[in-house]
Amino acid sequence: MLGSMTANVPLNELGEFLKKRRSELSPRTVGLPETGKPRRVAGLRREEVAQLASISTDYYTRLEQGRMQASAPVLDVLARVLHLDDDERGYLFQLAGKTTTRTRRRSRQKVQPQLQRVLDDLTATPAVVQGRRGDILAWNALAAALVTDFSQIPEKHRNYPRIIFTDPAMRTLYADWETSAHIAVAQLRMEAAKYPEDPRLIELVGELSLRDKQFARWWGDHHVAARTVGTKTLNHPVVGELVLDWDTLTANTDPDQHLTVWTAEPGSPTHERLRILASWAADQDLPASSLSADRDGPPL
Repeated sequence: MLGSMTANVPLNELGEFLKKRRSELSPRTVGLPETGKPRRVAGLRREEVAQLASISTDYYTRLEQGRMQASAPVLDVLARVLHLDDDERGYLFQLAGKTTTRTRRRSRQKVQPQLQRVLDDLTATPAVVQGRRGDILAWNALAAALVTDFSQIPEKHRNYPRIIFTDPAMRTLYADWETSAHIAVAQLRMEAAKYPEDPRLIELVGELSLRDKQFARWWGDHHVAARTVGTKTLNHPVVGELVLDWDTLTANTDPDQHLTVWTAEPGSPTHERLRILASWAADQDLPASSLSADRDGPPL
């Protein structure tokens, strides 16, 4: 009996530790919108932590109550969701009786030099390079004029699915926002199949599931799509309606990097409007990405 009681002590301590760390975080800290409504308890709610970590609220509740063990992958994600430093992370794993060796993490992606050179030469065609999870790794000035000024988005948030769901301007830019957003979710689902334990992807899905009910519903539908080709209609605030064909090229040097270009039929109204947009972008001096600007930063 005594052995059973003492065996539960670390689990109880782990639960109290999780609860304390949760109470010290605000929704804004983890990228959630502030509702302005008073909260009954300080910090994040249990269900918010659970969704950010892509686990059930019941599972997380039992962890806090010291009623179950947590796996190392779940602990790793919780450490990231709760913004634990290295010492706190080690303590969390120690309480759970797990090894404190960090799980192998993929190095931060940087645009391939060959793709960057292609971007630099594309002055009349909007183009971006996307990496894992739809991270925006690089873009040209015309892409910034077409979609958004990516340089104004913090690097850790420079992610296409996140932008399309969190930037209100996207809902008016895309004539059929729902279809575009649904495809973005399906493409992210495909990424999750390739890298199911990617903690950054898990965090992204958890955050967007909390912020947007449509994302949560579509994510639960388990539809998948690869980055291939398609057509989008945009209602651009400067040049008006644009009907653009998009195509995706994959880098042989890094299959997780994709160059997406938007083109229009020569002689079409959209083709002429792209030329006008390129002139406008030059006047605005919109910045393109460059290899010299790349740097290591906080994880997405």
